[in-house]
Amino acid sequence: MISYSRQTPEQQPDGQPPSTEDHIAPAPRVSVQAFCETVETAAAVQSAGEDRRLGKAHLKIQMGGMAAAIEAYRSAPTPNVIILETEGRNDILLGLDQLATVCDAGTRVIVIGRINDVTLYRELVRRGVSDYVIAPVTAIDVVRAVCNLFSAPEAKAVGRIIAVVGAKGGVGSSTVAHNVAWAIARDLALDSVVADLDLAFGTAGLDYNQDPPQGIADAVFSPDRVDTAFIDRLLSKCTDHLSLLAAPATLDRVYDFGADAFDAIFDTLRTTMPCIVLDVPHQWSGWTKRALIAADDILIVAAPDLANLRNTKNIYDLLKASRPNDRAPLYCLNQVGIPKRPEIPASEFAKAIESQPIATIPFEPQMFGSAANNGQMIAEISANHRTTEMFLQIAQRLTGRGETKKPKGSFLSPLIEKLRAKK
Repeated sequence: MISYSRQTPEQQPDGQPPSTEDHIAPAPRVSVQAFCETVETAAAVQSAGEDRRLGKAHLKIQMGGMAAAIEAYRSAPTPNVIILETEGRNDILLGLDQLATVCDAGTRVIVIGRINDVTLYRELVRRGVSDYVIAPVTAIDVVRAVCNLFSAPEAKAVGRIIAVVGAKGGVGSSTVAHNVAWAIARDLALDSVVADLDLAFGTAGLDYNQDPPQGIADAVFSPDRVDTAFIDRLLSKCTDHLSLLAAPATLDRVYDFGADAFDAIFDTLRTTMPCIVLDVPHQWSGWTKRALIAADDILIVAAPDLANLRNTKNIYDLLKASRPNDRAPLYCLNQVGIPKRPEIPASEFAKAIESQPIATIPFEPQMFGSAANNGQMIAEISANHRTTEMFLQIAQRLTGRGETKKPKGSFLSPLIEKLRAKK
């Protein structure tokens, strides 16, 4: 018997990446086999297999549609997911009845068809089909259909990962990451964690005035122990809504990692935290590239000079090409307006990158220096400063959320409070 989960057909406009609110959780390590009838659908499925959210899935594509699937599974076990493209109503129902006789229990089936009819859909559900997608399909349609099979409606929403990286060393990307995370937690009231990935020289512990005995190094060097309980013990509480996975910032060992070294940590954080902010160091390695590509949203922090422009352009173009079904990376300019320093205007940056910066943060050495030395955020130093508002705007743009307003009391509130105090 083919297991199924009830879903209604939906269609994504051609060529449109998902919106900020359309958050698709990555699929686990599963095997997926597609049997296509048209070259267009096969190309869409092939493109979906290259999407970051199906990075752990093993995808195989064959032509021949329903008939090829039935023949293939007469002598071979079925995978976790079968994608079937078919043309007519009778072909679908008859083919599914035959497929059920050779299909292993637990296999999930996604049908791609051209008939938009609710009666047909009900018949498909009755036969155990997990999802029915109306052709023509795009890559993101296939990604959504596969990933949704493993996201139970009653389960907690999978956490959103935001990666912040500097276009060049010393541009203040860590400061931006920490202040944006603070705004997400405090102003948007979203439970968040900052993961400091610069294990040798990370500054998150200093910026949040924390000195935890354990942190991210304990997890990355003990991958077999990583689970929810283990990660919870490593987190340092900064505020009610903000936690820190701190870097040791010591040089007693060398931090050389494989490309997938942080995967288990990120996967575990996703299951427990609505928002994960990655403070990615300025280096180019297998694991930093993987962390950036796998993130849900990316913020590049750059200073207004030529080297930053070149590096921002390179990072932006690579990530945009590697994530065709995602929103393009965002970038901001930091340390703008240093006296006597020639700078490239924001308009020139925008022209070269073909995208506007989401913020231009001014050079404020007194305020930023005081915050860094005191282990405070900019909002704690100057709550009403324009830079504090910029960090909130960046937080809203990255999360797709508006500011959480505190409910206002009535004009009788002070009187009621006094009466309660007398009691």
